[in-house]
Amino acid sequence: MPTVASSVDLVVHLGIDHRGVRRVNEIVAVPGRVENDVIEAEPLFVRHEQELRRTHGMPSRLELYERVGVDVHRLLNDGR
Repeated sequence: MPTVASSVDLVVHLGIDHRGVRRVNEIVAVPGRVENDVIEAEPLFVRHEQELRRTHGMPSRLELYERVGVDVHRLLNDGR
């Protein structure tokens, strides 16, 4: 289980709404920690009715994003 948790950075959870349209329900970061066989997840975006809303969560291992030129803080905090 720890190997799986440490090899995944983000999970996008999709669902199908009442009209049959696929929607993003939430986006979570996976910090890589496992406790009692449960992989810890940090919500970044969650759906509230028709809107996907930003939470206060941040992905871990920011250096991986920075290494490829992605400024996670700017990307996630634009529009707040």
